[in-house]
Amino acid sequence: MNDNGHFVRDDVRALLDLVASLDRPELSEQPIEEARAGMLAMAPMIDLPPLDLPVIRDLACPGPAGDIPLRFYDTRPTREAACPLLLFFHGGGFVVGNLDSHHALCTELATGMDLPLLAVDYRLAPEHPFPAAPDDCEAAARWAAKSPHELGIKVSGLIPIGDSAGGNLAIVTTQSLAEKEAMVPVVLQVPLYPLADPVKPHRSYQDFGEGYFLSAAGIEFFDQAYRADPEDRRTYPILGRHEGTPPTVVMTAGLDPLRDSGRRYAAHLIEAGTDVAYLEMRGSVHGWVNMRKAIPSTGKDLEDVIAAMKLMLRRLG
Repeated sequence: MNDNGHFVRDDVRALLDLVASLDRPELSEQPIEEARAGMLAMAPMIDLPPLDLPVIRDLACPGPAGDIPLRFYDTRPTREAACPLLLFFHGGGFVVGNLDSHHALCTELATGMDLPLLAVDYRLAPEHPFPAAPDDCEAAARWAAKSPHELGIKVSGLIPIGDSAGGNLAIVTTQSLAEKEAMVPVVLQVPLYPLADPVKPHRSYQDFGEGYFLSAAGIEFFDQAYRADPEDRRTYPILGRHEGTPPTVVMTAGLDPLRDSGRRYAAHLIEAGTDVAYLEMRGSVHGWVNMRKAIPSTGKDLEDVIAAMKLMLRRLG
């Protein structure tokens, strides 16, 4: 189906029409706690249920402002050999989301990769504005890189991965660990429809800022809550150093106002000589990783992301 010249998948169009008919208030029009609760309440209606794993446990690590809540997943009860650790940062504009909002996705990623995964519940704005989120994510990454006994595994490398704001944090964490090495290296990073640079100048922001889930008003709301420094590479990692970036899988969505931000970041990495797998999910929207029940076609999209991750790891030898 075409929408003003843009291809829209049939199941995406059906969901967009349903959401429009509900006349729900914009995120910026809701109290923060209601917005956060609403995200969790919607999950069972639009996303698939989590997979059963032999290991799912909550824990915490020290952070710059107290303990950081974490959730550890593994497809195996025990592991003898050292292996990479998926380090997951959830999306939500740095304002909403937590360990529960992306729980189902984390079970899928751990299962698809057959690797342990550690999800990080970083501090949220506006209570904790920039740079609380990247500070927490870096602290969690450095802690995990030490193979702490709480994990019960030997970590050989880190794979930062996240969606939207979490994609930003995955890139930023990779850059921070390049500036000052951790106990083990980042072997792969996987930003999913990330915020990588200022989005307002982009064509995708103009084309999809209204009527495609993530709106221009929502982006403005998140920006005001996060209160980030636009000159800091932790706000816009496109400003950071790209030479020496580890292999990267970048995924964007064709109908996403952030699409061109991810495209531009991938292009910068390629120009810097990074091994990049770039996937654009044509006809889909921002946030689809949490809408796989409502948008069945995205099941194949997640399989493709996981396949690209496996390919990049195989290329490392």
